[in-house]
Amino acid sequence: MMPDDFGGVQRNVLGGPLGVCSEKPRTGFFRDGCCNTGPEDVGSHTVCVVLSADFLAFSQARGNDLSTPRPEFGFTGLQPGDRWCLCAARWREALQAGHAPRVVLNSTNEGALEIVALDDLKRHAIDLS
Repeated sequence: MMPDDFGGVQRNVLGGPLGVCSEKPRTGFFRDGCCNTGPEDVGSHTVCVVLSADFLAFSQARGNDLSTPRPEFGFTGLQPGDRWCLCAARWREALQAGHAPRVVLNSTNEGALEIVALDDLKRHAIDLS
């Protein structure tokens, strides 16, 4: 977990410590496995999702191909079922188009709430009982 601007750990959208999203594939803007964010993360890679074939096709159609391996960048490509730190605006766009992937709230950074509503995230959560 990365410290926030006040020296504490970054928090999830439920107010707890930010959990790991995925170690394999290693995700996050900082490729630390968590959806940590900071000033350099202009895309706000803060929503931890479980990828679906539907969303991957939607993302590719929007110009962001997450499925094709890019070995020159050390990227093996993503598949349905993988967890990934997604840009909050892309998640919101997918939600509005009816293609939003499921969300892991405990691993979704509270910074996502600047772009998406907690109620929308909760409706797509896999870890809310």
